[in-house]
Amino acid sequence: MSVITVSTAVYFVNKNRSKTPTNSQTNTIVSDNKTPQKQPTASGFNKTKYSIDEPGSLWWIVNKNRALPKGYVPPDLIVPDVKLRLANTAEQMQFSKTAEPALISMFNAATKDGVSLIFGSGYRSESLQKQFYDSYVAKDGKEAADKYSAVPGTSEHQTGLAFDATSASGKCHLEICWAETPEGQWVKNNSYRYGFIVRYLDGKESVTTYQYEPWHLRYVGVELATELHKTGQTMEEFFGPN
Repeated sequence: MSVITVSTAVYFVNKNRSKTPTNSQTNTIVSDNKTPQKQPTASGFNKTKYSIDEPGSLWWIVNKNRALPKGYVPPDLIVPDVKLRLANTAEQMQFSKTAEPALISMFNAATKDGVSLIFGSGYRSESLQKQFYDSYVAKDGKEAADKYSAVPGTSEHQTGLAFDATSASGKCHLEICWAETPEGQWVKNNSYRYGFIVRYLDGKESVTTYQYEPWHLRYVGVELATELHKTGQTMEEFFGPN
């Protein structure tokens, strides 16, 4: 979920199978069908539609206080059919099959608007996250590293539902200035339409405990993404978990 400095070469892969989405595709909501639906709350939004605790749930909240099960591996990992930053054999070039249709729709919509998004880093195993985290601690110290990198076992990347977006130019790659690029602006204004949220928002550092990351996107489905975009809340604020 954070700055990656270990790659020595960058490859862009376009599998060229994506097609322009239909109106129905651009608003795809993928259900994990794991939690029984209940009646909406008084506010009109059903916060119990999906579990925030169950591994693999669309609304599963993972953070420093809510670790993944030891050694968790998503059961539906695939290499998504979008432009990739690394070779398709790299572990990080995997993503949840459940969320792939929405990912493709978002990338196609961006392309139609003249913006070329790149899939920068998706799934990371606990062991790979440990490599990154340990290198950051060695470089910057634990206190600084904890502001931009997850302790192994607590990274959203391990869920398979999160990825880092980047630009074909490589400009501001995994830097806050990416927010001001055409790609960063497009993501900020449109990603929610496809079920994605900017997970670590500007000004919410005390809530998320991470620095602002305009590139880090998490799939939660169109319904919740739209609600969070409208209210400006994080998942922690909206659901209020311990």
